[in-house]
Amino acid sequence: MAVLHAWRAARVTPLGELNAPPRMTAVALRLAVQVVLVWSLWRGLYAHSGTTAGLSRDQAVTYAVLAVLASRLRELDQYTGRDTVLQHMHFGTIVYWYLRPLPPQRYYALRAAGEQLYGLAWALTGYVVCLATGLVEPPRSAAVAAVFVVSMLLGQWVLYYVMLTLDQLCFWTIRNNAAMLILLFAQNLLSGVYAPLWFFPDWFVTMSAFLPFQATLSVPLSLYVGRIPLSDAAFQLCVQAAWVVALALFTRLLWRRAARRVISQGG
Repeated sequence: MAVLHAWRAARVTPLGELNAPPRMTAVALRLAVQVVLVWSLWRGLYAHSGTTAGLSRDQAVTYAVLAVLASRLRELDQYTGRDTVLQHMHFGTIVYWYLRPLPPQRYYALRAAGEQLYGLAWALTGYVVCLATGLVEPPRSAAVAAVFVVSMLLGQWVLYYVMLTLDQLCFWTIRNNAAMLILLFAQNLLSGVYAPLWFFPDWFVTMSAFLPFQATLSVPLSLYVGRIPLSDAAFQLCVQAAWVVALALFTRLLWRRAARRVISQGG
């Protein structure tokens, strides 16, 4: 029974796309357009220059394309199924999360795991296509590939807790659409989704080093393209692991406090 509950929770969001072929077509088309545009943009930026911010043209293009593909790992549409924390708080249905057989924190984790596995299928498919067509470079060695996989796993773990923290804020703000958009933009900017952090001023890079965002994407992709050498990989992995532990403890505390704010009449 527990396995069945876990399976049902994990497939909640992916089923929203799998049962709507037009949406899957739109996702594939948007992903292809994003990859082509990003590839064209960064090749154009490096058309008359060599190495910039420690990145060659091929490194920058590979980083940018991989960042687009990595965004599919947690870019599923929860709003259509009205299963976001923000929507549940608005409609007062968050109470049902506390009445289900699964605890809310476990349901949230299982649902996120299902989303990431489904998004991973999209990202891997896109990666294979980009690799075959020469849009991205392969890892420089098996060691780089292995470190990248471990770092990417830790990065997605950190991202899970970052997004969980943003959702948990809804228990205190209830209607925070604008704040959520600002925080999501900050998360994408500081994690290197829009552009590698090496292109930003030194003070910006130093500031981001004290925040968990760059551990989600910038570190794994920098290891992949060689901007962070293998000699520094152990330190970066330890930093990512430390963020996982710290955020896990913090979100656990927030879950306990959030439960005190839920009443039987709704959110």
